[in-house]
Amino acid sequence: MSGLRGLLAEFVGAGDVLAATRAARRAGYVALDVFSPYPVAGVAEALAFRSRLSRVTFVAGLLGGAAMFLFQGWVHAIDWQLDIGGRRPFAAPAFIVPTFEVTILAAALATVFAMFIRNGLPRLHHPLFSVPAFERASRDRFFLFIGADDPKFAAPAVRTFLASLAPLEVHDVPR
Repeated sequence: MSGLRGLLAEFVGAGDVLAATRAARRAGYVALDVFSPYPVAGVAEALAFRSRLSRVTFVAGLLGGAAMFLFQGWVHAIDWQLDIGGRRPFAAPAFIVPTFEVTILAAALATVFAMFIRNGLPRLHHPLFSVPAFERASRDRFFLFIGADDPKFAAPAVRTFLASLAPLEVHDVPR
């Protein structure tokens, strides 16, 4: 295994990095990432980015709401029956508001935790910070990263491919 985490190509404009990303996908690279100072329209589609976060949110909300509803039903109908104003023991309409609140809470907490896990946070240092030019990613430069974990990654071939896209420079990203 080489000492590279990947290769990073530096571009001047958003259109350049978008075209380079599309070319990299057409060339068969899948371990891609784009860094830019502002959101670039079309990059998510060019990267074929699909998030499963909405599924996590939905399932967690569903499970949280169901758990709260069943918990209230068990408490009021089985464990601690109280006759309050002639109300029947399993009064489902009374359970709606707490069930809704716990559904939202469970969905929000699961979303936050899944986002942290998916983003690899907390991470205090990333190998990209070792590339001096990368500090301009938050100001005026656009970067395309091809990771060494890509099945097609061979450093000389990737370097030649990235150079053919006319970047300002191609940088090595150490492990």
